[in-house]
Amino acid sequence: MGAVYSQLSITERRKIERWRHAKVPVDEMARVLKRCRSTIFRELKRNHFRDESMPKCDGYFGAAAQLMTADRRARQRKLIKHPELVKRVAERLKNGWTPEQISNRMIHERAVPGVCQETIYRYIYSKEGQLDDLWWYLPTHCVVRRPRRTRRRREPKFHRDVSLLFRPDDVAHRRQFGHWEAGLMLFKQKLGQTNVTSMVERISRFTVIL
Repeated sequence: MGAVYSQLSITERRKIERWRHAKVPVDEMARVLKRCRSTIFRELKRNHFRDESMPKCDGYFGAAAQLMTADRRARQRKLIKHPELVKRVAERLKNGWTPEQISNRMIHERAVPGVCQETIYRYIYSKEGQLDDLWWYLPTHCVVRRPRRTRRRREPKFHRDVSLLFRPDDVAHRRQFGHWEAGLMLFKQKLGQTNVTSMVERISRFTVIL
């Protein structure tokens, strides 16, 4: 086994099923699969198939074991165990919140139970989340989550010296009148050349939209 534990795959479970029917020793299964023998024993015990209506079909089956594991992991997920939490997250997603904003807001509100952004993303792209098309409310509108190796953090577009974090104290704490915050919204070219510029005075909140 490696330093990081990984779940048994459907291919490994099908091999275990065939070997089980052939009465191959567990030690031999573990050696071929390069797994700990306790992993095989635990797999055979936890995913043993039983059905009172079919007493002759009692045993270990790879496909059934895969379904039982997936169902058990789904029940253990926080957003599956707490329906009210799912409802709250879905409402905020539909209102334009990102998973990062939702999780950070829950930390600020000290919500119990809380949820991290990774849990929200996993739920959105899970079987349950796909039924509600929650992926549509993400800024990227990606129906399939991108592989982890492609989700690299981009370099900042602005130098740290012009960051909002380094504003003068009088500006940051709104002590002087006459400091403005501006924003520019650029639309797709097919919608024309009209864009929107907004300017807000930091003390009075007087707003100019062009």
